[in-house]
Amino acid sequence: MSHRSLAALVKAYDVRGTVPDQLDAEVARALGAAFAEVVLAPDEAPGCVIGHDMRESGPALVEAFSDGVRSRGRDVTLIGLCSTDGLYYASGSLDRPGAMFTASHNPAAYNGIKLCRAGARPVGEDSGLADVRVLAERILDGEVADPGGPTGTLDERDLLTDYAAFLRGLVDLSGIRPLTVVVDAGNGMGGFTVPAVLGTGAGLPALPLTVEPLYFELDGTFPNHEANPLEPDNLRDLQAAVRAHGADLGLAFDGDADRCFVVDERGEPVSPSAITGLIARREVARAVAGGADAADVAVVHNVITSAQVPEVIAATGARAVRTRVGHSFIKGEMARHGAVFGGEHSAHYYFRDFWYADTGMLAALHVLAALGEQGAPLSEVMADLSRYAASGEVNSTVADAPAATERVLAWAQEQGVTVDRLDGLTLTHAGGDGDDDPMWWLNLRASNTEPLLRLNVEAADAATMARVRDTALGLVRRG
Repeated sequence: MSHRSLAALVKAYDVRGTVPDQLDAEVARALGAAFAEVVLAPDEAPGCVIGHDMRESGPALVEAFSDGVRSRGRDVTLIGLCSTDGLYYASGSLDRPGAMFTASHNPAAYNGIKLCRAGARPVGEDSGLADVRVLAERILDGEVADPGGPTGTLDERDLLTDYAAFLRGLVDLSGIRPLTVVVDAGNGMGGFTVPAVLGTGAGLPALPLTVEPLYFELDGTFPNHEANPLEPDNLRDLQAAVRAHGADLGLAFDGDADRCFVVDERGEPVSPSAITGLIARREVARAVAGGADAADVAVVHNVITSAQVPEVIAATGARAVRTRVGHSFIKGEMARHGAVFGGEHSAHYYFRDFWYADTGMLAALHVLAALGEQGAPLSEVMADLSRYAASGEVNSTVADAPAATERVLAWAQEQGVTVDRLDGLTLTHAGGDGDDDPMWWLNLRASNTEPLLRLNVEAADAATMARVRDTALGLVRRG
């Protein structure tokens, strides 16, 4: 009998693949049983909570996964349609492990699972996911049979109103000036959560917001554009709508609505690093208002957020904690330092008051509050948080990533840089006092799954950024 491998399906942080050739009901059931054995130990949790996004394959996969969990005598609570941060809310508020069926922004043929322990603590390759994969493979191979004992219970709960009320309790918008906001849900779960949180869809009181919806119809085929606002083409409809409506700002959510992207009143994208700085200021101020000493407050950011992020954090008197790219590293550092907030360049925003988990909706509430608490337009509010010119992430296919990296290092060392290998290679040129020697930094990181090098460059001005970016790319692609 040939061995059934799930290596292509079970990634470092989640499960993700095409349906049904990689992920079908049989595989989902095996993963559910393995999840129950590995994560739902009797002394840890008697059961779990399961939700899914709008993809057509979701309900059948949830049913199979739930059957696998219950076959191990563990209980299941189904919360139905939800965003990923809605699942994290359920895991945190119910203190149960969770499984969210989503493939985020991936195309319609995909689905997947994001797993967490009680309190929304992540399950990744180094924290149980590899064990889940191995056990699921053994179950599929017939090496591990069902135990045959009593099955767990099954119940259903609707937590949308509780989720919306909880977020509103963290950021109060009731007293802000009236704002018009265009929201592009991309046919993803933002179309489900935005009416509940920003509107009256969950029975909560109306806020001083006029929401202009774009693509709120839940449709896992994504008929209008990919639900991935990180790609500039997917923001064009939002930008046009903001200008057409004369709106104060625009918000775009990805497929599972755990990331939020912002455009200002001109329709110009706002850097996630600038949003990180804005929210960091607000969360530090809230902690200090609650009696904390600013020096004891920490904010986490990854190695490729803008250089202005640690500068903004330092100006508040708080501590900036730098870590590797990836949610498990952000969450781990936040827990270690008790950080109030963490931000990534990819528009994932993490909050201590949300079980250290990421939630795009809570980030959106902070932006709306910061804008609505004063009279200036968003472009002015964000002006001092957009200090430098950035390249964005540029990927290059390379045959020999280490050799390409060393070529860039050799060139940069001639320019006078500091070298940091926390996550890939980070090279920083501090610059001088005059305009003829501007600051710049770059980071080169190898992909874990593809023959790619990922380059990020930032500089004090656009010309320097372009020069450093183009020089580095020439060296990377020379081979």
